[in-house]
Amino acid sequence: MRASCRLLAAVFLFTAGPLLAAQYYQPKSIHFTGAPEFTDRELMEAAGLKTGVAITPAEIQSRSQKLIDSGLFETLNFQFDGTTLTYTLVPAANLYPLRLENLPLAPGKELDAALHARVPLYHGKVPDQSGLTEQVRKALEEMLTAKGIQATVADTAYTDAKLGQITAISYMITSPPVLVGEIRPSAASTPLDASAQEILAKVAGSPYNVQGSPNQIETYLGNDFHDKGYLEAEIHAAALADATVASDALRIPFQVTATPGIRYKLAAIRLAPGLPLSQEEFDNQSRIHPGDLAANQLLTNNWIFLEGLFHNRGYMEATVHPTPSFDREHGTVTYNVTVDPGPVYTMGKLAIQNGADDLRAAMLDAWKLPEGAVYNEGAVKSFYANLPPTSRLARTMTSANLKYSVKLNRDSHTVDITLRMERMQ
Repeated sequence: MRASCRLLAAVFLFTAGPLLAAQYYQPKSIHFTGAPEFTDRELMEAAGLKTGVAITPAEIQSRSQKLIDSGLFETLNFQFDGTTLTYTLVPAANLYPLRLENLPLAPGKELDAALHARVPLYHGKVPDQSGLTEQVRKALEEMLTAKGIQATVADTAYTDAKLGQITAISYMITSPPVLVGEIRPSAASTPLDASAQEILAKVAGSPYNVQGSPNQIETYLGNDFHDKGYLEAEIHAAALADATVASDALRIPFQVTATPGIRYKLAAIRLAPGLPLSQEEFDNQSRIHPGDLAANQLLTNNWIFLEGLFHNRGYMEATVHPTPSFDREHGTVTYNVTVDPGPVYTMGKLAIQNGADDLRAAMLDAWKLPEGAVYNEGAVKSFYANLPPTSRLARTMTSANLKYSVKLNRDSHTVDITLRMERMQ
């Protein structure tokens, strides 16, 4: 959770002696230690300090507080010996890179340099919440204004879902809406057919994201080419600099380059020994055969089928490895398939969320996978499929949907299942 305030300490120390009685101090030099990333000049400018200029102790304290308020330093103390004003700084422990969510600005060295020119203490990272974070936010708004874009930018802590901790500070345009604009093929791109054009038309108008939008275009268009047998197709999407500013939204145009490469046909799919079905059984269930166009979706369906076979035997972390071997001269591809099964999982706890006791009892009675048995994903998916049609539970199923959730306990290699019955709408 982002802190609502930051507690910062500042210790102000002066050397003892008659100087304490003076109203003004006039440092001939000012030096900073403890934060070598910053130059004396940068820190002096940020604090509003100048050498040779008379200043009161109160003014020194107020200007030093500017450094604390930046959020870059946990503590600060200074000493004045009558000639030199020396600061000792303790840098903040947690500083984060910027994450541009939907700003039409290219992240990188040029942007960092432009921000540094406006905010001298910005060196690529900012605190979670501080004066520096706000200065960078305002600088980004100014940079957009210089491009003819009047926008409101907000900052927020970005928490990595996997790590469960803050990893960046996000900056996002909250007004006006920022959308993907027109997506045009580049001069170097292969001409796009109707289905590819339709995909691009659907993406246009979607919310724009600096990282997500190029990935989305490349993934959608890449899948389209792969499903047509262009298994080595390369797709590159890039936002263009000339954003379209309108009264209702800001639209970011894109340029896409598609290089399809060879269109492949399937030569063979060869299963490694030891898999829980024969080559013949696999070939019989497959919807793609030697000589057919190597459509990626049909191939993927086969890998999902193999993964399901292992899940039905308790191998819930099984990973299918289809290794392609391309014969570019003849335009064919052969897949050699191995499977890393991982550990066997057993049935763990069963929870039923329905409140009615008689329904819960009927569901428990129909459940055939006891705790400790080897987990069978297929049995869970087909739960109640073979109920006697005249049973009360089967009749209930005609007006309700069975929902279930799965929790893998990787430490104990067990699977907990939660069932709930929901009435059809």
